[in-house]
Amino acid sequence: MPAVFSYSEIDKLFKNRLLGREAINLSEVNIPKRLQPFYDIEAHSMLELEPPRHTQLRKMVLHAFTSRRIAALGPEIKNLCHRLIDNFPNDPFDILSTYATQVPVIVIARLLGVPESMTPQLLRWSNDMVMMYQARRTPELEGQAVTSAIEFSSFMATYIEERRNKPADDLISHLIAAEEDGARLSKDEVITTCILLLNAGHEATVHTLGNGIKALIEHGADPAWFTPDTIAGTVEEILRYDPPLHMFTRYIYDDVKIGGHELSRGDQVALMIGASGRDPNRWDDPNKFDPIRRVQKNHAFGAGIHFCLGAPLARMEMQIALKALFDRHPNLRITAAPNYANVYHFHGLEALWVQT
Repeated sequence: MPAVFSYSEIDKLFKNRLLGREAINLSEVNIPKRLQPFYDIEAHSMLELEPPRHTQLRKMVLHAFTSRRIAALGPEIKNLCHRLIDNFPNDPFDILSTYATQVPVIVIARLLGVPESMTPQLLRWSNDMVMMYQARRTPELEGQAVTSAIEFSSFMATYIEERRNKPADDLISHLIAAEEDGARLSKDEVITTCILLLNAGHEATVHTLGNGIKALIEHGADPAWFTPDTIAGTVEEILRYDPPLHMFTRYIYDDVKIGGHELSRGDQVALMIGASGRDPNRWDDPNKFDPIRRVQKNHAFGAGIHFCLGAPLARMEMQIALKALFDRHPNLRITAAPNYANVYHFHGLEALWVQT
């Protein structure tokens, strides 16, 4: 498909209503029967919908996923990070599995109100399901994704019924209660939203933390990058320099000219956000990792109506997790050459072996 690489053009296209995430002729999308359970869940995902359904669904979810509720998690996230750091071994260890993976999945589990003991199972379901978005898809991996989608959906359905009968101060209860113009989320919409929040909120944050830790160590991990005044800028530079996804796609809803190219209704276009963060027309010395630079805006969380709902939570998690890590272990070092995993269009490491 055609691809767009410049920051300015991508920024315009994210906000252009002639492009969207939802396929124009769903009846023409040939979904094999064996994959139907996965796409039955996707059918209720904000990520794949356009207005008016997207607008109403997003508003209702925002009633539950408030900035106040997210901000209140700050002290809890800090305590979690320090607890995980307390358990670091003395020998070399993979910081992705012991830290970068654990922080976001435990936070999402707590936010949803799901028992923390469920996190290994949640991780398996999430890792299997996101394989459907990767270029390495095979029939075997698709089968794993479908099985996990069915299991995850069944678990959430049971848990949602429990919360209907016994509400608590958790995201599932608030999603059940959310209302917009007299409408409420259906059971299927609540299930899909919970799955989306886990899959999207976990996968991208793990990659960003791993990529960020790698970049920070390789560039000296200056203590000046982790002060209360600078940590937010450090995280934004990580998101610009090595974002967790390198591509978003959009469908063309009406014939349009982009960068001198004529695109027709029904075409798809790739927005290469990995490249937009390195655009020399936008950034001075774009290939230099510089946490002190003023990153005004990057596309790691998208833009427009599909701007990532969980961006405030992800930013807070990264700020707290990175500051705690490098405050406690300023001399953290990499002990084995890191390799990026073959999981395109995600962009993250297979492992990151370090020693304190």
